[in-house]
Amino acid sequence: MEKPIDKKITWVIKNLSSLQSEKVYSDEFVVGGCRWRLLAFPKGLNKPYHFSLYLTVADSECLSLGWRRHAKFSLTVVNQFSEKLSEVKVTQHWFDHKAVDWGFSEMIRLTKLKAREGFMVNGEVVVTVKVEVLQVEGRVDVSEEPSPVVETADVNGFQVLTSQVDSVNRLFEKHQDIATKFRPKNPYLKTAYMNALLSLTQSLCQSPKETSKDDLAEKYSVLAYLKEAGFELGWLEKKLDEIKEKKEKEEACLARLQEMEEQLKPLKRKYSDLEAEMDKEKAALLAARASLSLYDDDVSEDLSS
Repeated sequence: MEKPIDKKITWVIKNLSSLQSEKVYSDEFVVGGCRWRLLAFPKGLNKPYHFSLYLTVADSECLSLGWRRHAKFSLTVVNQFSEKLSEVKVTQHWFDHKAVDWGFSEMIRLTKLKAREGFMVNGEVVVTVKVEVLQVEGRVDVSEEPSPVVETADVNGFQVLTSQVDSVNRLFEKHQDIATKFRPKNPYLKTAYMNALLSLTQSLCQSPKETSKDDLAEKYSVLAYLKEAGFELGWLEKKLDEIKEKKEKEEACLARLQEMEEQLKPLKRKYSDLEAEMDKEKAALLAARASLSLYDDDVSEDLSS
C-alpha cells in the first residue's frame, strides 16, 4: 500500500456576520489525486446556534462509477490570538456518491465564535483542514497541484505579506518600542497578531459615521488582546479614545438635532396655519381696497330712475 498523502489547507472567510447565503464553499484543492473543498454553514445546518463545517468532494458528478475515497481529516476554527484555544475536530470517512461530504454540524457555537475571543477578528474567520487520503478506489485522473506561493518578507521578526511591508515598516519607524515586550514566539501566531494590528490601525481611518458601537467594542477587544501579548500601544489606545469621543459627540449631536426637530414640528404647523390666515387677510385687504365702478348694475339702475 502506498504511503498516505496529506495536506493542510487554510481558508479565510471574510465578513462572516454579513453573509446572506446559507452556505459558502472554499476554493477547490487537490490531495491524493482527489479534488476537495470546504463547505461552511454560517448559521448552522439543522443546528441554528452553531457554525457547521464539512469536507466535501468537489467533482463527485464527474467521477467514474463505483469511486470511493477513504480520508482522515481534521477541521479547525483557528483562534487568531491563541492557537491553543482553537476548536479542532478529527474524523475519518469513506466518501462515495451517496456521501460526498462529511464533517460537523456543531463545529462551534455561534455565541463563542462571535464573542470577541479571537475566533472572529475584523469579521474574518480562519478555518484550516488537514486531509490525509488513506485509500482510493476507482481511477484517479487528477494530478497533484502545487499550492499557490504566497510571498512573505521578514520585518523585525514578523513574517508579513510583501504588500504589507511598507505598512509594517512605518509602524516600527514611528513607534520603535512597539514590539520590545512582545512575548509570543510561534511564527504563525506572530503573523496573526501583526495582521490584527494592521487591520486595527487601518480601521481607525474610518469616519465615526461608519463606526458603530459594536465596532468600537470589537476594536477595544482587539486592542486588549494585542496589549496583553506585549505590544506597546498607548498611542493607538489614545487614537481609539479620540474616535470614541467623536462618536459620542456625533450621537449627542444627532440626539439634540432630533429633539430640536420634534420641538420645531408644532412651530412649523403654526407657521403654516399663520401663513394660510395671512393669505386670507391679504385677499380681504385687496378686496377692501378695490375701487368701485360707476357702471355697476346697481348704480346704473339708480341713474335711469
